[in-house]
Amino acid sequence: MSTTSGEVDVKIPKLRSGSFFPSLLERRRRIDKALYAVVMEAYVHGVSTRSVDDLVGALGVGSGISKSEVSRICAGLDTEIARFRERTLTHTSFPYVFLDATFCKVRVGAHVVSQALVVATGVSIDGSREVLGTAVGDSESFDFWREFLTNLRARGLSGVHLVISDAHSGLKAAVMQQFAGSSWQRCRVHFMRNIRAAVTSKHVPPVMAAVKTIFAHTDPVEVAAQWDQVTDTFSGSFPKVAALMEAAKHDVLAFTAFPKAHWQKIWSNNPRSVNRPSHDTIMSAA
Repeated sequence: MSTTSGEVDVKIPKLRSGSFFPSLLERRRRIDKALYAVVMEAYVHGVSTRSVDDLVGALGVGSGISKSEVSRICAGLDTEIARFRERTLTHTSFPYVFLDATFCKVRVGAHVVSQALVVATGVSIDGSREVLGTAVGDSESFDFWREFLTNLRARGLSGVHLVISDAHSGLKAAVMQQFAGSSWQRCRVHFMRNIRAAVTSKHVPPVMAAVKTIFAHTDPVEVAAQWDQVTDTFSGSFPKVAALMEAAKHDVLAFTAFPKAHWQKIWSNNPRSVNRPSHDTIMSAA
């Protein structure tokens, strides 16, 4: 048997009945779980089969590993991923759903192309966070997002009160269609980036500082009032910023309709700015 410490000979006695076959081993497998993990990790990062063979050899396995065995191991990984992506979501309800996308390099046939990787993360009724689904597509089109969200609902996603995402037109339209009756929160982080892009670099610090004063308030009425005041202040010197704020007010401030303890957790779909809500406050939101 091949292990990260080298080749190990395992002799198993034969019996007329029963077996001494060790429970820590699996039949017809010549490498251990540690090497499985190394091969899978290399595969996920796009390492070639030849390089995987060199890596296994560097770990002390002199016999190396064949291309067919790499394929077999990774086929098992694909099965696990498919099972995760297709699992039902009926075990609980998810009041908050975060949607985000990033572009990454993907091998399609003989070519490496840029595709959108989308992720849906839910906060359940008991306050725990769970990745609900992922998908890869050519672009963030309406049809692509609609298909993704339809799949989530078909798998049992329910109890959604608020969807948090950026303002991509295809995504926003799909959310409005598939989650009718739920509120939509425009990601504060993405909106701030839009504000930053609307002014010259020397004006970024004062403009951003003024906008941040809005989110320092803890009363919904005061938040809305401060938004209006900042918008009026910008109307003369920064008309583009004022126009952005006027159009986005209700979407960016959707979080104020939910428990105050959740505000900092739901006003952005940026995972780094979102902490786990407590069970009690989730229950009050639902």
